[in-house]
Amino acid sequence: MDRRRQSRGGRRAGDRPGYAPLVLVVDGEAGRRDVTETILARLRFAVAPVDSADRALDLMKALRPEIIVSPEADASRLREHTPRDKGGVPIPVVSVPRDSRDPDVLVEAIRRALRSAHPPASA
Repeated sequence: MDRRRQSRGGRRAGDRPGYAPLVLVVDGEAGRRDVTETILARLRFAVAPVDSADRALDLMKALRPEIIVSPEADASRLREHTPRDKGGVPIPVVSVPRDSRDPDVLVEAIRRALRSAHPPASA
């Protein structure tokens, strides 16, 4: 079976074949970070996990994620210091409540943020 034609998590209609949005997962709690990384990797997102907001800000100087997932406590700091893309749009930051355990809520929040930051081109 040719898996290249199967739907992948986070894909948009205008995406190039083989494209997967890069998600920077920021969480100081290793267990939560690992769970988030596993969920996103299974849905074929490219994932870069880091253990702190400071490390994420350093990493963003070289790595250009398309979205950042972080705990609510770090989200405002990351939004404030996140670089902008070529169009001047800041990288979206999705904050995850500490008590959230539903992967569908996380994935839908990421998809919404990606769609609002990068709307598909009109035909």
